[in-house]
Amino acid sequence: MAAVDAVALLAVVSALAFLVTPYVRMVAAEVGGLVSDLDAAGVASSYYAPFAAAGAGAAIAAVAGVVAWDAVGHRARRCGKPRCRGLRKAVEFDIQLETEECVRGQQQRLLPLPGGRAALLAAAGARPVQLGDAHRELEAELRKMAPPNGRTVLIFRSPCGCPKGRMEVWGAKKVRRIKK
Repeated sequence: MAAVDAVALLAVVSALAFLVTPYVRMVAAEVGGLVSDLDAAGVASSYYAPFAAAGAGAAIAAVAGVVAWDAVGHRARRCGKPRCRGLRKAVEFDIQLETEECVRGQQQRLLPLPGGRAALLAAAGARPVQLGDAHRELEAELRKMAPPNGRTVLIFRSPCGCPKGRMEVWGAKKVRRIKK
């Protein structure tokens, strides 16, 4: 599949070059004509020289302004946490369904750490959420979604994408029968 993608990319780039080349030649010829007119008439005596310089300066300033605006906007979206990505339109929440095997694997990994789960949650910046009356209704809906012996985790996110809070709801307990 990578070879097919590479061939498709090569075809798109060559088609783009084929379509853009005449326009680049035309623009280069026009700029060359303006420059030769300025050189022949002398830069100081030309009527269009100040306007050409002002236009070039305005274009450079506009490009620099757009680049600066984008850089400042990206920094402004970040919340200050170490691994914040500063997303523009992050989702407001994530729902993760964790099966029994996934939960068992996490518990075995976190047991050696003192306060392992709480330490990881605090490091990520997520804390348990209390929603008042809506809390019970939301828990009931999440409990319906949770797999047996598993859990549903609802992670609330800030506008930059960092976790703001989390809510864990365990699913129905399935009793295991011991076969004789």
